[in-house]
Amino acid sequence: METWIILLVIGLVAGILSGVVGIGGGIIIIPALVLLLNFSQKSAQGTTLALMVPPIGFLAAWAYYKQGFVDIKVAALICVGFVLGSFLGAKWTMTISDGTLKKIFSIVLILIALKMLFSK
Repeated sequence: METWIILLVIGLVAGILSGVVGIGGGIIIIPALVLLLNFSQKSAQGTTLALMVPPIGFLAAWAYYKQGFVDIKVAALICVGFVLGSFLGAKWTMTISDGTLKKIFSIVLILIALKMLFSK
């Protein structure tokens, strides 16, 4: 299959899941880039961060906002922390190996999945 078709399908699936269940597209896109297109972990993460720049998130958030499901104060406060945290996280990522980064990413996904499966 052509690479551009795979990329469009990855984006479509990530977009649908993001809109339906509110997950970050990175949960879908990063593993897909690594497993299907042999991206390094760092390249997959960097590419995913680059595509998350507005208006992508804005369009999905707007649909929720129109129905009264967005708390602007909470989103703004998280955004402030996220800006600093993402910068610090990206700087730290450059100091660790791709293999270690892949393990960290996998463990985070597993822990989140377990927490969601077993929470009330």
